[in-house]
Amino acid sequence: MPAPHSPARLPAGALVAGPRLFLRRLGAGDVAELVALRRRSARFLAPWEGRPARGTTARGRIQHLVRSALDPRHLKLLICERGGGAIVGYIAVNEIVRGLAQSGFLGYWIGAPFARRGYMTEALGLMLRHAFGPVGLHRLEANIRPSNRPSLALVRRAGFRREGYSPGYLKIAGRWADHERWALCVEEWRARAGAGATSGRTRAGRSTGGTRPRTRRRR
Repeated sequence: MPAPHSPARLPAGALVAGPRLFLRRLGAGDVAELVALRRRSARFLAPWEGRPARGTTARGRIQHLVRSALDPRHLKLLICERGGGAIVGYIAVNEIVRGLAQSGFLGYWIGAPFARRGYMTEALGLMLRHAFGPVGLHRLEANIRPSNRPSLALVRRAGFRREGYSPGYLKIAGRWADHERWALCVEEWRARAGAGATSGRTRAGRSTGGTRPRTRRRR
């Protein structure tokens, strides 16, 4: 019997799935649920996001997001719970450059009702598996404000390394904000995934016997 998160048991529409979550593309039918989640999460997310253009509505911003997801330069996915399919957040690789670079910029958010459950750790692991696997990217970059400690901890757990510091990198909450620049290449991700699988097999052999080895992949 396949494991619950094996390809043979993927939820409908899923590109990649884990024990609790799956990632899928977003479409016009997701607008209402996304708008509701964003409204419930507005205060939670406001310190880390840019201010919307004057006169735009929550629905208009989500509709723009859905349209922009059709652009092949971006990989914009919804984070959904396996049990019921509820949307819990969003994760993307933006500004994908092919050719000699094969790279992109990571972005993500989790809805306030679903924070502090480890969901973003699992979702980032799934995105890395998809981006470095079927999508064929070589490098992912994440730019994070120094004060955003949860996000910094997230990318560290995933194996990202700090490359530098970018003063005035993005306009967040109305001000140009400094960001730390973190990156991960596919060779580094594969090495961590392989090391995690090896240690998982060792632990299983010592103590649990039939426990499925856990592959460590990871914001």
